Amino acid sequence: MRGRGEDPVGRGRRVALGVGLALLLLGCGAVMSDEESAGLPGGPRSASFAAEHPPGTPRWRVLSFNINFGVGHDPQNLAAVAEADADLVLLQETTDASERVFREQLAERYPHMLFRQCCGAGGLGVLSKHPIVEQDYLDPTVGWFPAWRVVVDTPLGRVQALDVHLRPPMSDDGSWVTGFFETRGVRREEIEDLWDHLDPDLPTVIAGDFNENAHGQAVGFLAEHGLRSALPQVRPRAKTWHWQTPVGEVHAMLDHITYGEGLGLEDAEVLDRGRSDHFPVLAVLVPAP
Repeated sequence: MRGRGEDPVGRGRRVALGVGLALLLLGCGAVMSDEESAGLPGGPRSASFAAEHPPGTPRWRVLSFNINFGVGHDPQNLAAVAEADADLVLLQETTDASERVFREQLAERYPHMLFRQCCGAGGLGVLSKHPIVEQDYLDPTVGWFPAWRVVVDTPLGRVQALDVHLRPPMSDDGSWVTGFFETRGVRREEIEDLWDHLDPDLPTVIAGDFNENAHGQAVGFLAEHGLRSALPQVRPRAKTWHWQTPVGEVHAMLDHITYGEGLGLEDAEVLDRGRSDHFPVLAVLVPAP
């Protein structure tokens, strides 16, 4: 979550963001006591989720991580990605500095890499162990930040993945308070626009920083079209974003890995790693039953 072109060292604005969101989210349980927040960010595993697959079932591990453009090149973020060892990594808020670090340290593991920087916090990165056979960089037409569609030859077959960073809850005049309410529909409009760029015949993953929880309108649009967010199924109380404020630490599930027809879910978790205000989110996908 970051404002368009925001200065990464703009401490005053970031404090204001944290305080504003803390006040707005108090009623939603996003500000928790120490006891309530124990075990975050992952949260307990849902007792109702069960995924058993026979030996030899192919698996494809997908990681989404907003690395925070102010500290994206930090060694802790690099270590978080390396330790996750996903097959596909979708990054948000990349910069030239973070691109250099990831290319220098992880090129052997991820021979297929794409990076492109944009508009302050709008940089994107895609790292894949498997060949990227098609890619389409999508400039923003509704929101602030671009998206990146890639088609990957995976152990599950050919899959298209869309790396997204949706509009933060900030108004055009810089208010986080009014933006919290005014931008809900904007994120749905972004996803609706991006949806038109997808191949309807390919299994689909859409992942990234949605800047909304599992009940948001963008996530809702995808659900209407058959895509499910992985994390709420497995760990419904997990939080992917955190920020310390004078009224307590704010937590929210803002990052999602959604998957559609032809794909199934074996596991999903939040990794307590990195130096970003977001945590990495990992999903293990399998062929649909």
